[in-house]
Amino acid sequence: MPQTVLLAEDDRAIRHALERALTLEGYEVTAVADGVEALAHAHRTPPDVLLLDVMMPGIDGLQVCRVLRAEGDRTPILMLTALVETADRIAGLDAGADDYVVKPFDVEEVFARLRALLRRTTSVTAGGNGGGNGGGTEPVRDTQVNDRQVEAAGLRMDLQARRAWRGKRELELTRTEFELLELLVRNAGIVLDHSTIYDRIWGYDFGPGSKNLAVYVGYLRRKLDEPGAPQLIHTVRGVGYVLRED
Repeated sequence: MPQTVLLAEDDRAIRHALERALTLEGYEVTAVADGVEALAHAHRTPPDVLLLDVMMPGIDGLQVCRVLRAEGDRTPILMLTALVETADRIAGLDAGADDYVVKPFDVEEVFARLRALLRRTTSVTAGGNGGGNGGGTEPVRDTQVNDRQVEAAGLRMDLQARRAWRGKRELELTRTEFELLELLVRNAGIVLDHSTIYDRIWGYDFGPGSKNLAVYVGYLRRKLDEPGAPQLIHTVRGVGYVLRED
């Protein structure tokens, strides 16, 4: 069975081009022009993944995302946005989106991000843990790992329930944030380079010019940080990131 995509994009040229490209790629596509239609279709026939433009008349992509998440719908959502400021992209993640692509985009990048979202969804559905181990490196000794939970640096993650805590405080994480945190926790104390993280989380290295990883790390830091507590995610300039409790 082909995987189903619900595409909501008010620009007719972009909508038709994406619908054709996705169909040729093997997806079954339903294309609509606004958020009202997107919600109606999502409620009537839930897709495997949603591809939502941020700026649409009436109900925009962010509102569609918020409504679905408030209803408990965890279908992966990829946002299309012409907004390039970090705050705008964070707004999409805060609304519950799993990932985003900035316009103008290469259709191959859209394909890569969709594959990554669907692969992680399939892994979770099949009972997998949805994360990697940093290119085969072994976790350091203070990281506790089993089939259900990983723990390090005061963080605890329940992989099957998709829940995470810092101390007693539960963290509200999107799908991508959860995958990124799991990768860092599993490799606590080990510096993971950008390419490794991109490969493990997105299944595709978007190159040195991409700001995608930095945005996700920054947003994850905001959710992890606590007044008076040590920062957990550290930047190793020119290399990547490491989770450790200083």
